[in-house]
Amino acid sequence: MTSIPSDPAAPTTRADAIVSVRGVGKTYKGGFEALKSINLDIRRGEILALLGPNGAGKTTLISIICGIVNATEGSVVADGHDIVRDYRAARSTIGLVPQELHTDAFESVLSTLRFSRGLFGKPPNPAHLEKILRELSLWDKRNNKIMTLSGGMKRRVMIAKALSHEPKVLFLDEPSAGVDVELRHDMWQMVRRLRESGTTIILTTHYIEEAEEMADRIGVINKGELILVEDKHTLMRKLGKKQLTLTLQQPMQAIPPGLVGLPLELSGDGLTLVYTFDTQSDETGIAGLLRRLGEHGIDFKDLQSSESSLEEIFVSLVRKPREERA
Repeated sequence: MTSIPSDPAAPTTRADAIVSVRGVGKTYKGGFEALKSINLDIRRGEILALLGPNGAGKTTLISIICGIVNATEGSVVADGHDIVRDYRAARSTIGLVPQELHTDAFESVLSTLRFSRGLFGKPPNPAHLEKILRELSLWDKRNNKIMTLSGGMKRRVMIAKALSHEPKVLFLDEPSAGVDVELRHDMWQMVRRLRESGTTIILTTHYIEEAEEMADRIGVINKGELILVEDKHTLMRKLGKKQLTLTLQQPMQAIPPGLVGLPLELSGDGLTLVYTFDTQSDETGIAGLLRRLGEHGIDFKDLQSSESSLEEIFVSLVRKPREERA
């Protein structure tokens, strides 16, 4: 059984961590345990993607880190400031784009940004606000009341608000939900620029292909537990599978007895053989497979290799019982 590649419960704090979560749990009055002793270090300047099914605890964790929800137990430190004891300083380092659209509908776009910046005690900086609005294609809408904007434009305003006070850490909670392709494209370009400038990005997303493209590390939450946190490429190498698909010259009724011990699957029409092998093994076994196929008189006209996607790895992790992930 493949072991989990990291220990998310490690008690030590990384020296390069800008956010440290230690033993954080959340139990609601009704007894529902939303989070179970979460330990997590978020590194400066990284893009961390938090993946998990609906109700897994992603939004609860983000809300606790941002000081919106109180943890039942544990602590959170943001850029050296405890989120409870030194709330104002800790919160000023964080920008949050929530799932829901919460804006003052009767205010103009620019007024909303000015007000949000002022809430964090930042002095006026028209040049910074203009830069944000231009990057999000909102400059031409700066004097429009928010109530007149489309849903996609309102989402852009939420991102602009989160960036108005120049946070070191930006949380994006399902930022692509319900937005058009153009906004999604613009947003990810902006995320890349922010990371290049040193901003730490934490995102939750249902678009796993975006996490696969954008993230440096992947965290998986399921049923309130942080299953793992791992470098994306290491995760895909350790838990991923590679497959070799052979298109046969002639259909087969069944896999010959001499090949039954191999990790082979025969398609329903008998025209395709799929061989699965371990990505970490020194020997793939492909050479031996092809030799044995030849010995059995099995000819193929085409072969293709493929690797597991992050989505396939994610689905396999959340479906496994806990004891199988240990």
